[in-house]
Amino acid sequence: MIGVRRDGAMLDWPGCRNARDVGGLSTSDGHLIRQGALLRSDSHERLTPATVEVLRSGRVSRIVDLRWAWECAAQPSPFVGDPVYRHVPMLDDVLAYTPPPDTYAPMLDHNRQRIAAAFRAVAEAPPGGVLVHCKAGRDRTGVLVALLLTVAGVAAEDVAADYALTDACTPQPMRHTLAHLDQQHGGARSYLLAAGVGEEALAAVRERLLE
Repeated sequence: MIGVRRDGAMLDWPGCRNARDVGGLSTSDGHLIRQGALLRSDSHERLTPATVEVLRSGRVSRIVDLRWAWECAAQPSPFVGDPVYRHVPMLDDVLAYTPPPDTYAPMLDHNRQRIAAAFRAVAEAPPGGVLVHCKAGRDRTGVLVALLLTVAGVAAEDVAADYALTDACTPQPMRHTLAHLDQQHGGARSYLLAAGVGEEALAAVRERLLE
């Protein structure tokens, strides 16, 4: 068992504020996101030893840490050294933009190669659940999860509603981000293909996430 669900999709992981399973979301072609296939959270340095052991003994096959290297050095993951752990920083070390409060459009525009690498880390994971996280479980995690869900066929409004379950978030920034993705990049698939993600990886994500 990966974790105990509470308040809908939220997971009872002491030490995490934003841990949840995105399973159960519907796609536009009538499928569902598989329970336990994609988990998201904030960083793990505050997890209790018992929760760490639950994750180690559960069905998580990969933990993708999206934080900067300096964040990992300051607050190391308890899973460093575990076979499931991958550190895949999703943002350039020095940002070429000031993050606006109402959209992640600049993140998409300026970090394409790193975002592509993070997407592939999920696509290429062994069979089992994948857990992605950054520091707060909001911005970097939110964008990667939005791309994964969109590729799987979840509608933009449902992706934005799921993002809004994150502590202190509303749907609007993700609505703006997905609109920018469509208008400037031709949608998630076109964006990822242009960034170097292959068709095989896109298909692997759909196979991984869909019931």
